[in-house]
Amino acid sequence: MRWTTPADLRTHVQKLWDRGLLLSSLMGDDELFPRRLTLKGPDSRQLSESFSDVRDWIAQLSGSAKHYRIVWRTLNHRVLGVNEIPAEIWIDSIDDALAFIGKVRDAERFADLVRLTRETKPELIPWLRKRPLRTLELAGSWPNLLQIVAWLQMHPRPDIYLRQIDLPGVHSKFIEAHRGVLGELFDLALPQEQIDPTAAGASGAAGFCRRYGFRDKPLRVRFRILDPELALLPVNADQDIALTEVAFAGLDLAVETVFITENEINFLAFPPVARSMVIFGAGYGFENLAAAHWLHKRKIHYWGDIDTHGFAILNQLRRFFPEASSLLMDKETLLAHRSLWGVEPSPETVELTRLTDEEHTLYDDLRSDSLGERVRLEQERIGFEWLVDALSTL
Repeated sequence: MRWTTPADLRTHVQKLWDRGLLLSSLMGDDELFPRRLTLKGPDSRQLSESFSDVRDWIAQLSGSAKHYRIVWRTLNHRVLGVNEIPAEIWIDSIDDALAFIGKVRDAERFADLVRLTRETKPELIPWLRKRPLRTLELAGSWPNLLQIVAWLQMHPRPDIYLRQIDLPGVHSKFIEAHRGVLGELFDLALPQEQIDPTAAGASGAAGFCRRYGFRDKPLRVRFRILDPELALLPVNADQDIALTEVAFAGLDLAVETVFITENEINFLAFPPVARSMVIFGAGYGFENLAAAHWLHKRKIHYWGDIDTHGFAILNQLRRFFPEASSLLMDKETLLAHRSLWGVEPSPETVELTRLTDEEHTLYDDLRSDSLGERVRLEQERIGFEWLVDALSTL
């Protein structure tokens, strides 16, 4: 017989806990109690045919009724006579609900966190109301989180590194580990003018720092001068240099052509080219080059993999440098290296609006599998002499 058991009732109340409703009710938000629980009992036929089972079921419910109330109804059965059977189950109070599922101490701990927050940072109460279970998970860290919020309120957009926040029990790794929570708390506690809305606080360390006015480790640009006559370093060595984006932006190098490649070995092996340099691109994102306005006066050639993501990165580069050309990202190169094709794990399928007609045709062929399934030619598989020949025709 599938009639409601004390375990079923406990599961019902546990679901209220798992949804955060019990803890929210401690803050006076919802009147959850008294609350009627679902009760499924025997029908008239089962009363007659399985009366001993019914009697055991009633005993089981009655014997566990310490934290819930049974409403009885009188049943006058033509065979069994007058009997009292459970008709409704009620939990009358939050205290009964918490005791029923063994969450009294957890609730007391949450109440202490609410009390502390009301006393120190009442503007954060909506966060506790929205995320009560997460608050409870953070019980050991909550006082430090409140300290950090208070510190930033007193030092808006501080222009220092996270490492420089000097609070008892707080270090940069603690902040980094709780960056997502802190971002939500800062958004509640800080005036809008102290938040940079263009930076997403939980999207990464850089976004977090920019959103709330902290310093982050600077972006860097790694490049090689390909013309010995333009060497920057006064040594007879490879001109492999890495600078911060600010320092790079201020260079205005005497080069005419700039190559950007995504593969480090290709970057290191790129052959000498007169009045030229090569930049190590390293994937999506060209914010480190955006401030170098002098690049707009140079011929830029981008060399990436011949696959859908390679064209997506090229498309992104042209958001910053619309005149950039592709290098060795054409159908002739792809077909000439058919034996070296690989498989692209997760092809891109979105529409790319900054490709030339020829590039877009090849991109369509790749994303539609016209040339084969998930075709990919990685740039480092292209023969070195093929690169040298391509450079000679520029």
